[in-house]
Amino acid sequence: MGINLQQAFEVGKYLVTQKIKGNKRFPLVLMLEPLFRCNLACPGCGKIQHPTEILTQNLTPEQCFKAVEECGAPVVSIPGGEPLLHPQIDQIVKGLIERKKFIYLCTNGILLEKSLAKFEPSPYLTFSVHLDGLQAEHDKAVDRKGIFDIAVKAIKAAKAKGFRVTTNTTVFEGANPQEVQKFFDFLEDLNIDGMMISPGYSYEWAPDQENFLKREQTKALFREILEPHKSGKKKWNFNHNPLFLDFLIGEKDYECTPWGSPSYSVLGWQKPCYLLNEGHYQSFQELLDQTDWTKYGHKSGNPKCEDCMVHCGYEPTAAMDAMEFQNILYTMLKL
Repeated sequence: MGINLQQAFEVGKYLVTQKIKGNKRFPLVLMLEPLFRCNLACPGCGKIQHPTEILTQNLTPEQCFKAVEECGAPVVSIPGGEPLLHPQIDQIVKGLIERKKFIYLCTNGILLEKSLAKFEPSPYLTFSVHLDGLQAEHDKAVDRKGIFDIAVKAIKAAKAKGFRVTTNTTVFEGANPQEVQKFFDFLEDLNIDGMMISPGYSYEWAPDQENFLKREQTKALFREILEPHKSGKKKWNFNHNPLFLDFLIGEKDYECTPWGSPSYSVLGWQKPCYLLNEGHYQSFQELLDQTDWTKYGHKSGNPKCEDCMVHCGYEPTAAMDAMEFQNILYTMLKL
């Protein structure tokens, strides 16, 4: 079980509270982007395509705390860019822990080992290290040799100091299922605290637009990748709701809930999700109230959403489905 019991309990309590209140749209995970700068130029990511005047900006700790309080989500993912480049990232993390938020600090691992002294192990803090495969595959994905070895060394160092560490993997078109399975076995040997996986889907500003998966490709690919896990031959430690994995292989049919993982950055609250560049709002409530949500999601007919099965849109849906009485026992057995 990748998600620790304290987080599972608090998130479950939050979901039940939202349901009792009758709230139909609410955040589960805030994607807090304190900067867009990065020390890599991955072809599947478009964050560093922003102009220089945007790339040089940082959110202040106070802006981060305000966004977290305004949003109210129990979980905060801190992507970027590379958040360890932020000069006050330790202050941001400390403030979020004080607010009892469960933090996933996403990093490519380059600066992780030398940054560990800035942080203290906590059940509220997890380092989420980006790894897209074994050495050759990952270094190709990030377009720089040697990064896999650096990231793995940092993972071992963080674990040795008592930190929680998970990995985040994007699976693109052309992935070899057997190689992905070998990669999962390798991660298990590292004794990490869970793996996150997501199909690659078209980020509008990404330089490489040729290797994103279509919906039926995603289902077929993940059925093959996850077959040992589903059949019980392997027991990989995923940091996901099991119902989301069922969605990836086509056993569940969900609709996207983009408000479940809102994105806040130096530009404001991104409409409608981090994959689509359709403007920003200055408040989270404006994002909820002024976005025409009927225009987004698989069933909307929006061609930009047609093939998307990314975890930020569908994991919140799976979480709500798990709260239904008939799914509670099923979910617990899967965990």
